[in-house]
Amino acid sequence: MSESELWDHRPGSGYPQGLDLIGYEVEAVDGSIGKIDKHSADVGSSYLVVDTGPWIFGRRVLLPAGTITRVDTSEEKVYVDRTRDRIKDAPSFDEAKYAAEPTYLEQFARYYGQPHM
Repeated sequence: MSESELWDHRPGSGYPQGLDLIGYEVEAVDGSIGKIDKHSADVGSSYLVVDTGPWIFGRRVLLPAGTITRVDTSEEKVYVDRTRDRIKDAPSFDEAKYAAEPTYLEQFARYYGQPHM
């Protein structure tokens, strides 16, 4: 997956342009990981911030939109192509750094752009 594909919603994922995904449940390939706390649909930099709840001590993690395989609007669920462990090991999302550092998303591109299981 190229870096540009990583930050855009996949064709065929079922994401209807303009839909706000905040509050949707997120399902990894091996189980639930939490709820969407923040969503950006900006072209070329679309992402989700997921509140992982108690399973990894309430961390907030960022998932690029390219990791989304399916959006189920009737069940309000988003399915991603990463495992719970891969997401658990991701860098935490820091709102202050995101606002202050123009290159902040690059660390997530490096992490999620690596081959995954």
